[in-house]
Amino acid sequence: MKKLFATLTTLVLVLFAGWKWLLLPGVERSMNRHSGPEYPPLSAEAAALHQSLLVGDLHADSFLWARDLQNEADYGHVDLPRARRGNLAMQVFTAVTKSPRGQNYQQNSSEAGDNITLLAVAQAWPPRTWNSLLERALYHAERVEKLQRAAPQQIGIVRTSGDLRQILQARQGGGETLAAILGIEGAHPLEGQLENIDRLYDAGYRVMGLQHFFDNALGGSLHGESGAGLSDFGRAAVQEMARRSIVIDVAHSSEQVVRDVLALVERPVIVSHTGVKAACDSPRNISDALMQQIAAAGGLIGIGYWDGAVCDNSPQNIVRTMRYAIDLLGVDHVALGSDFDGSVEVAFDAGGLGQLTGEMLKQGFSEAEIRKVMGENLRDFFLAQLPQS
Repeated sequence: MKKLFATLTTLVLVLFAGWKWLLLPGVERSMNRHSGPEYPPLSAEAAALHQSLLVGDLHADSFLWARDLQNEADYGHVDLPRARRGNLAMQVFTAVTKSPRGQNYQQNSSEAGDNITLLAVAQAWPPRTWNSLLERALYHAERVEKLQRAAPQQIGIVRTSGDLRQILQARQGGGETLAAILGIEGAHPLEGQLENIDRLYDAGYRVMGLQHFFDNALGGSLHGESGAGLSDFGRAAVQEMARRSIVIDVAHSSEQVVRDVLALVERPVIVSHTGVKAACDSPRNISDALMQQIAAAGGLIGIGYWDGAVCDNSPQNIVRTMRYAIDLLGVDHVALGSDFDGSVEVAFDAGGLGQLTGEMLKQGFSEAEIRKVMGENLRDFFLAQLPQS
């Protein structure tokens, strides 16, 4: 009997190891692809300029996956070693709590099967997360806190403008801490309760997207069925977010939701990861006219790196899209919005962010434009919009 028990135990451990070390990485490899060619080394001018930049990004889903971000992986897009190599100083890490199968840009039902439930069970998230979107978001924040405890000199959670200023000042003195700002992709973790804004705020969340790939209790998604604007609950939630100095992200929101938000609150909003409609006529992108309204209200637009947003994910085309966005919106309103680790295919990972700097130089961007788009606009926006204390 003891031999049988030992044999079964060994078998279970072998199966668990295979699941953890082979199956899960294989799933992520298939979802977060890195398909670009091997780019030549940066010129001496581009390399020196890139290392002098403050680099920041508005959207990455890296904590959705089972990887330990302390260690460099040969798959996925972001971990701490690659962030250091790419000179990444600021990253909004977003919690994805529900995602419909198919993730169609045209239309999704809010009742469509949920990919994240399967991922939560497969990755052995706590059982409390299996049936609660709120608990998934709270667990995401716990994972970031755990990484901060394990590597306090490498990553620090930003809750206030003072936190961000302190990390950036330390980096000027040679520090390597990555400033991590927590966000949620779609406010369905509120689960219909305004008081859950407080719970998420207390867990460290300072950016809240309103929708993801489907309509929710706050209003219509750009990829939903209704095209609706803000619901009464959505209006109350947006006002409470503004009161708490939470940055509102309208990426994935219906155009009517965006208009409603702009009319309802005076605080500027972000579109954390997107393309520009006239540069890439994709259903993923809202109209240029609405983007101009967001910029006119002081908002910030993060340009993404994947085909669905920019139609061609090469560094050359991403930078062409940035030029179009600058000409349309003004240089102070354009930033990076990679969607790294967001089930997208990109041509370079966080370690290759210098490719954008090199390409901007080739395409005639001024040094001032490069500095603003690569990170200074993001810094200035969050220093102004985060809670002061």
